[in-house]
Amino acid sequence: MNKDVQDLLDFIKAAPTPYHTVQAAAEKLAGAGFAELSLTEKWQLQSGGRYFVKVFDSTLLAFVVGQETGPLRLAAAHTDFPCFRLKPQAGMVKEGYGVLNVEKYGGMMLRTWLDRPLALAGKVALRGADPFQPEVRLVDFNRPLLTIPSLAIHMDREVNENGKLNAQKDMLPLASMGGEELKAEFFLEWLAGEMGVESSTILSYELSVYPYEEGSVCGLQEEFVSSPRLDNLTSVVACLEGIMTAESSCAGLRMAALFDNEEVGSRTKQGAGSLVLLQAIERIYLALGKAREDMLADIAGGFMLSVDVAHALHPNFADKCDPSHKPVMGGGVVLKQAASQSYAGDTEAVAIVRGLCEAHDIKWQHFVNRSDSRGGSTLGSIASALVPMRTMDIGVPMLAMHSAREVMHGEDQRSLNDLLKTFMG
Repeated sequence: MNKDVQDLLDFIKAAPTPYHTVQAAAEKLAGAGFAELSLTEKWQLQSGGRYFVKVFDSTLLAFVVGQETGPLRLAAAHTDFPCFRLKPQAGMVKEGYGVLNVEKYGGMMLRTWLDRPLALAGKVALRGADPFQPEVRLVDFNRPLLTIPSLAIHMDREVNENGKLNAQKDMLPLASMGGEELKAEFFLEWLAGEMGVESSTILSYELSVYPYEEGSVCGLQEEFVSSPRLDNLTSVVACLEGIMTAESSCAGLRMAALFDNEEVGSRTKQGAGSLVLLQAIERIYLALGKAREDMLADIAGGFMLSVDVAHALHPNFADKCDPSHKPVMGGGVVLKQAASQSYAGDTEAVAIVRGLCEAHDIKWQHFVNRSDSRGGSTLGSIASALVPMRTMDIGVPMLAMHSAREVMHGEDQRSLNDLLKTFMG
């Protein structure tokens, strides 16, 4: 197993929710000499400084202030991933079984979540002395707690032909068995016991269900990576590798922006569709004593990499690919293009990224959607509309995107890391 893959799997294990993703990223950055800032305090910055700031705990911005005037280079990814989120009153009793009431977060492949050991992680808010300052705890109950059992084929003979699932009816995780004595408060009481508090002190929670099984390598040559949350922690790791490589002696400003809520549209206070990136850039320029005109000029001349996973050719469904653009796993970084601009990019952006790859022997390939199908989208076009700079969408090619467990090629992570390091240099 190469080091890039091991580092990726270690990070994924530490990041079962966007909150934990930001926590793990902050720890890596602090270890690399980055100082933490606060959104609610005045920033004191200096040339050559290395900084990061958390945004509502699930988004993170990191930057290196160059010692000389130079270009603005930004790499962006997202910290969230499709999953189940618990509803506020999650405990439900059905025929003596304790199940949890959940809702979908993002575009999920429901069937892939069946019959797996599942865990819980997220954030819990406890009653504090000041209603405006509840005590907030990050939690990860890192053990098998739940499962969503399939209905036996003997009771669903058409499951292989007509296997549609209803998210409200069919996907409620099984959590407990209590018979007639079980009450709907069973989950809140369990949560309070795990946290060592009274259930009356728990004011709210945001808890995600996640696959307990860890990522691994597979393939006859151990070439593949099979893991939850490859979308988009592959890109988060690459952005962190890039920004940590940026030298304090660089010219200009280097930034990594890790946004929450891409899977649900990005238009939140901590999403790429907010003003948080533009405000952060403005605060940097103000703290360095620069004029707003300087900032606007640098944004106009800047370059953003929007880093998110890409679709690889599936050997069993090759006809789903565009006939002349067939990216494969192991083929290197994918440059994603769409005339609709669902992927950000233009002629110069493609040329720049291709030129970087070819100058540094980094494998690359193209992806476009078939003309008769609608593909996905990511945060690049959204963020660059608010912070208008030239932008290119890139990512590693993968299979089973939005499954509970996805697949990629290990060498592609190395290629992506190398590109981000080169870009930030």
